[in-house]
Amino acid sequence: MREKELEKILVGEAKKLGGRAYKWVSPGNDGVPDRIVIFPGRAPVFVELKSETGRLSALQSVQINRLRDLGQTVCVVKGIDGVSQFFQDLGFEETSKSLDCKYDV
Repeated sequence: MREKELEKILVGEAKKLGGRAYKWVSPGNDGVPDRIVIFPGRAPVFVELKSETGRLSALQSVQINRLRDLGQTVCVVKGIDGVSQFFQDLGFEETSKSLDCKYDV
């Protein structure tokens, strides 16, 4: 599945849960994660989405490490399995199970 499709799924599922998955574009700061995901009453999570075979660029790794050094949570999500795991790790088991069934994970 392409990164663009994974992004659409992430955004849609976050909205269903009452959250938002904002696209992050930071002029002059190439390599920042794709999305900032925010759920009610929780700290933001930065998410870099990759296709199943996608790899981080050197610049993306630098930006992710900078955010982590600032104490921020950054998740690198690979493929639909990664999207499902992302929701499971945040405690949204039903969303994870739904994705697993829908996409035969």
